[in-house]
Amino acid sequence: MTDAAAPAETPAVDRPAEARQALVVFTPSGRRGRFPVGTPLLKAARSLGVDIDSVCGGRAICGRCQCLVSTGDFPKHGIVSTADHVSPASEMEQRYARKKGLKPGRRLSCQMRLLGDAVIDVPPDSQVHKQVVRKRAEVRDIELDPAIRLHFVEVEEPDMHNPTGDLERLRKALAEQWGLKDLECDLQVIRHLQKSLREGKWQVTVAVHRGQVITAVWPGFYDKAYGLAVDVGSTTIAAHLCDLRTGEVVASSGIMNPQIRFGEDLMSRVSYVMMNPGGDAEMTQVVREAVNTLVEEVAREAGIDRKAILNATFVGNPIMHHLLLGIDPTELGGAPFALALNSGLTLWASQIGVEIEEDARVYILPCIAGHVGADTAGCILSETPHLRDELTLMVDVGTNAEIVLGNKHRLLACSSPTGPAFEGAQISGGQRAAPGAIERVRIDPLTLEPKFKVIGCDLWSDEPGFAEATESTGVTGICGSGIIEVIAEMYLSGILATDGTVDGAMAAKSPRVEADGRTFSYLLRAGEPTIRITQNDVRAIQLAKAALYAGIRLLMDKLGVDRVERIMLAGAFGSHIDTKYAMVLGMIPDCPLDHVHSAGNAASTGARIALLNQKARDEIERVVKQVEKIETAVEPNFQAHFVNAMALPHATDPFPSLSQAVTLPPPKKALNERAEEGGRRRRRDR
Repeated sequence: MTDAAAPAETPAVDRPAEARQALVVFTPSGRRGRFPVGTPLLKAARSLGVDIDSVCGGRAICGRCQCLVSTGDFPKHGIVSTADHVSPASEMEQRYARKKGLKPGRRLSCQMRLLGDAVIDVPPDSQVHKQVVRKRAEVRDIELDPAIRLHFVEVEEPDMHNPTGDLERLRKALAEQWGLKDLECDLQVIRHLQKSLREGKWQVTVAVHRGQVITAVWPGFYDKAYGLAVDVGSTTIAAHLCDLRTGEVVASSGIMNPQIRFGEDLMSRVSYVMMNPGGDAEMTQVVREAVNTLVEEVAREAGIDRKAILNATFVGNPIMHHLLLGIDPTELGGAPFALALNSGLTLWASQIGVEIEEDARVYILPCIAGHVGADTAGCILSETPHLRDELTLMVDVGTNAEIVLGNKHRLLACSSPTGPAFEGAQISGGQRAAPGAIERVRIDPLTLEPKFKVIGCDLWSDEPGFAEATESTGVTGICGSGIIEVIAEMYLSGILATDGTVDGAMAAKSPRVEADGRTFSYLLRAGEPTIRITQNDVRAIQLAKAALYAGIRLLMDKLGVDRVERIMLAGAFGSHIDTKYAMVLGMIPDCPLDHVHSAGNAASTGARIALLNQKARDEIERVVKQVEKIETAVEPNFQAHFVNAMALPHATDPFPSLSQAVTLPPPKKALNERAEEGGRRRRRDR
């Protein structure tokens, strides 16, 4: 039963328990509905189409339907969710926990019954269609100069006539044999030093951080040195394990950021902290647990002990940066959006709960401004706009777009609130990138018939064998790259007017243009599930792309330019959208299409560069201080740019380069015929 069908005329307290309704919201999908109190959670999930696994028929045997009850006040959903809004653990659930174990906070949804309003998080390992975390390491030549270096030394044995401590003799050996002087040493290392020296018969291998600090000592010869580069994104977290001797990426892994259950976008998470005392500590804990999960995965994939990981670097947007460090992000929730710090930071791994070598160092790249983070610093390090002559626009598209514009003479940066629409949220058939999600769309301009590709299949939907090839995954929804393409194709084929209105007159040309209440929609796929592109879907994308373009135009205004010479789209999303369609939609300004490129996972690449080349850390610290920060929230021209950018591709800005590559339709207005109830009457908008 959906929200719309929930009875509203009788107060819940006046009805018998079996007639009362409770609202349940499943994250990260955002699917929601009202159900009678006592409904099994798994049954509610299945009726809403929530992607949750189960193979034992609800008998608490397989354990695949695990979920978490999110607790706290969730204004976005209009819910106060508590643990007692679901039934206590049943005898079968307790038996499963005793025999096979359940992680803290986890429950079996097949054994839980809904007792009140609740927010239920379905973790990635409980989903049938596992999230595709598209954050592989990009191939890149990096000058190898890691912050951690290993040094094999022979240490003078102790002598009754020269009563010098073992640490002092180790320092002397490093100075004489390697030229390393005045080294510091942590207590954790000193505690094991004497044992290592004697086991190695006075020959040891020493790890030194940036030529300044001894961070580990092994008996005898030891040559295993690994580092970890981590990109803590608001949606996904990616980790790349590198061999510090060769620079090679030996293992990579990604995971959904478990903070999603506290809010899909960054401001929702800040709001959660404001509304729930201790909420910041909750989010810090879960993100650190996720990082340690990745540490375990990459170490296992590479066949190494996690203690061989001697150094790590981290990037992330300002809110992720603060939460990873255990800093309350509340100040970032409102003007003047003050950072706790915007310089780089070197810490012990143990200080942020990262379970690698106990005395390993981690380096956190610097943030730039209140909503331009260390991930953007990583992008700058990767793409080097500060070293180029050509005017370069760099955009990291996410729930909050981070934008950099400039060249070696001047660099400007800002952020723009695009929201989660580009990632499938707020879209009627939208979902995150997973097998079965539509990711490519083409529409025949003559017949308005579509064809599409889904993740996990190389065939188009109109090719023989498509149904068989997608039988295991099905067609489950549409992800960000598919949304961009279908709306751009709707515009190119005349289904959308210049202002983004679905043109009802096109219903005479194709039955796929359907009356949808007082507006029209486009039927992309019939069957189950039916996938339509509604007027609200189009508006959500227009609002997101207009915010992005307005931020870009502000930076162009500040530099006094009308065109850019090079565009780099960064991030996992930027890696998978077709740059042509991004420009057709008006997400980015006009530029020769062969000058528009995907920068791949540039933030992760920047983290790897900082891991493998210690001089890069000094470089980015210097560059960040030179970047001029523009705050879009206080710029008077932002709203005017935003309004003009709502049009497709833009109300006033020309796109001559795009017009040479794509036949853009002439500007047109929709007839704006809107279906009234039951299709009985139509009217023309004035």
